Amino acid sequence: MTVFSNIDTFLEANLQTSLTELKIYCQQSSVAAQNLGMEETAHMTAAMLEERGFEANLYATDGFPVVFAERKGKKDKTLLIYNHYDVQPAEPFDLWTSPPFEPEERDGKVYGRGISDDKGHFTSRLFAIDAILNEFGELPCNIKFILEGEEEIGSIHLPDFVREHQQLLQADACIWEFGGVDHRDIPMQYLGLRGICYAELSIKTANQDVHSGLGGSIFPNPAWRLIWALSTLKDKNEHIKLPGFYDPIIPPSSRDIEMLAALPPVSDEFKSRYGIKNFLKEYPNDTALRIASVFEPTCTICGLTSGYQGPGSKTVLPAKASAKVDFRLVPNQTPAEVLKQLRAHLDREGFEDIEIKFLGGGPPARTDPDDTFVKLVVETATDAFGSQVELVPMVGGSGPNHAFVTTLNLPVVTTGIGYPGGNAHAPDENIRIDLYLKGAKHMARIIQTFGKS
Repeated sequence: MTVFSNIDTFLEANLQTSLTELKIYCQQSSVAAQNLGMEETAHMTAAMLEERGFEANLYATDGFPVVFAERKGKKDKTLLIYNHYDVQPAEPFDLWTSPPFEPEERDGKVYGRGISDDKGHFTSRLFAIDAILNEFGELPCNIKFILEGEEEIGSIHLPDFVREHQQLLQADACIWEFGGVDHRDIPMQYLGLRGICYAELSIKTANQDVHSGLGGSIFPNPAWRLIWALSTLKDKNEHIKLPGFYDPIIPPSSRDIEMLAALPPVSDEFKSRYGIKNFLKEYPNDTALRIASVFEPTCTICGLTSGYQGPGSKTVLPAKASAKVDFRLVPNQTPAEVLKQLRAHLDREGFEDIEIKFLGGGPPARTDPDDTFVKLVVETATDAFGSQVELVPMVGGSGPNHAFVTTLNLPVVTTGIGYPGGNAHAPDENIRIDLYLKGAKHMARIIQTFGKS
């Protein structure tokens, strides 16, 4: 363990230097939804990689640039690392303890927008590479980075980029953007992501808002039309009513259920952390709850907009209404099929006037829990985190891993610095400094062991 002892010593001695780099990175706003600082951050990301001896290039897309970088190593084995440089909008600003784009360190944590999702994961991986280069002067294997700027808005152009650049992205294994520990500080290995179909439903019934006294009795109200349409999407038992919606679904395997059953109870943790009194249904046990949370598809109203929502009253009949809706998908559902089903359902229910705009999405994808690279990542985690990894067959969230699993035919694993209190997508987003260091130690072990295997 002398090699890792030296690497750990370097990481511990240079922790503050890496955190300073992370803070500077997070000062540069990169909000994809608002086109805020995107080009600047792409160039900044490439420069950070070039400082480590990587050859970095920006590839134009119809949206924001993809950053690709590569450095050759001692062995002709290749590790592909996926991250993203875009972040969520920081609003509401008044709920932040410190300004979101002025990272602040306090109580063993660092706060700032994007510091956990996903800039801290990226810089912790660079930190691990720094330690390896300091010890050996070279990498044990080839390493490629791909960072997109549209993950937070649905990775709209990444699947096409991957299909068009398969040779460029050719590798033997892939490290995904996130990872971390659960509420017990036990590291978790997530083996798959649900898919997502994100759409906006909208209707316009007039060319302007109308006095509700004039139009309330005789003009169509788009808000009511939209509410009535939304109410048809699923019944009170949470059954989604789109035609054929459940037909392609592959149920969880006995191995999937076995992995979920091995995990600790989580219902009380969810209730405490999120302040909920009950779940959508009554579940006989925690395993059933976990199965439902990742292997059942969803239809979620994410937001509703219509008419006047300011202080006081304004008596108007709105001219238009819209809703953001996401469908989380499980194997083998696809966004394209769900969009067809949604259109067919609305038409059948008499809502031909509701427009559908696809805002992004992708199919679900999974990695075999018995893949040799999964085993390597699991085995190297114990030394870094001080605890054995627990396997999770799939998580409820989504991401563009389908292109990496199917198009590039790669095992995709997770490792990183996240924890349940990180507030990703929320005010006071943060990382724990102790986990930042452990994440870097684990990444160094993955790279070094992979290069020698």
